[in-house]
Amino acid sequence: MADKKQYTPNLKLHYKEVAPKIQKEFGLKNINQVPKVRKVVVAAGVGKAKDDKRLLEVSMNTLRKITGQQPVPAQARKSIATFKIRAGMNVIGTKVTLRGDKMYEFIERLNAIVLPRVRDFHGTSPNFDSNGNYNIGIKEQSIFPELSYEETTTPHGLQVTFVMQNSTDKDQIKAVLKELGVPFAKEESN
Repeated sequence: MADKKQYTPNLKLHYKEVAPKIQKEFGLKNINQVPKVRKVVVAAGVGKAKDDKRLLEVSMNTLRKITGQQPVPAQARKSIATFKIRAGMNVIGTKVTLRGDKMYEFIERLNAIVLPRVRDFHGTSPNFDSNGNYNIGIKEQSIFPELSYEETTTPHGLQVTFVMQNSTDKDQIKAVLKELGVPFAKEESN
């Protein structure tokens, strides 16, 4: 039987090269203390889907095409009166969780191809939550080249969340994400 070579994404190899550099830069004692992307969650909230079921199909098709995985429906966890949503309400969004090689390939495509297509793009803002996870909000799915014009006629937004592990230090996480190619906006000095 012929020996098949396993394909490894370039970004994964790059992370393995820069992890020791980041360890040295921040004075970490162990390479396992360097922040690492554990998973990427791509979600589309379509609260209007309770009135128009076609919106749910559009968001599922979008996520399927841009991630290469089947999305799962998401229900409301909390009641939000402003949006007329009750906890446990039927499907109000869809999401896909990417791990491993697919995750690194998606990050590479997002940083190199998709984000530069945003009009007047000056970088992403550093939106970190209390757990050190990084979030990018995308207003419209039309910037993804995988989608045809017909598939973007019903616009909806996307949320991309980089779930980090090993650290909640925002400076360390930002250094890792910069090395992975996330284009952060230039910070203005006063």
